[in-house]
Amino acid sequence: MRYRVLFVIAPERFRDEELLEPRRLLEAAGHRVVVASTKRGAAVGMRGAQVRAATSVRDVAAGDYDALVIAGGEGAPLHLWESEAARHLARETYARGRPVAAICLASPVLARAGLLGGKRATCYPDTRAIIELKRGGASYVDEPVVVEGTIVTASGPEAAPAFGAALVQLLGA
Repeated sequence: MRYRVLFVIAPERFRDEELLEPRRLLEAAGHRVVVASTKRGAAVGMRGAQVRAATSVRDVAAGDYDALVIAGGEGAPLHLWESEAARHLARETYARGRPVAAICLASPVLARAGLLGGKRATCYPDTRAIIELKRGGASYVDEPVVVEGTIVTASGPEAAPAFGAALVQLLGA
């Protein structure tokens, strides 16, 4: 079975490989990937990747997608941590029993959405991000990828291939 996967990125300074590598693996497994951001249109990564956000997170219905993946990078704290639309989307996707994933500096979005309480989780080893995870009730672990039921977190760009592989496995492809 093939699934529709929504990637959420910051409109600027998202971490290129945290979008591109998992997206490549998911598409290779036959899944359809759509990219959203806090605003539609052009988005630029920290390393120069240019992608088009097809939609805004404000305009997305959780029921339209089978999984949600949030990429990190320096833009995540600036654009995604405070985004109620992103947090709402994460909560709704999780409530439907569908996979929710975040990598690097995006993991705090899941913590702020209330999804990590009592769970093991990881993020980029940044003090602010770790504090956010703990504030959200998570048990921070220094591991590349952590899978807790339908929630997947990853530490950073070097974990992007393993993060993508964990998503493919979770979706059963």
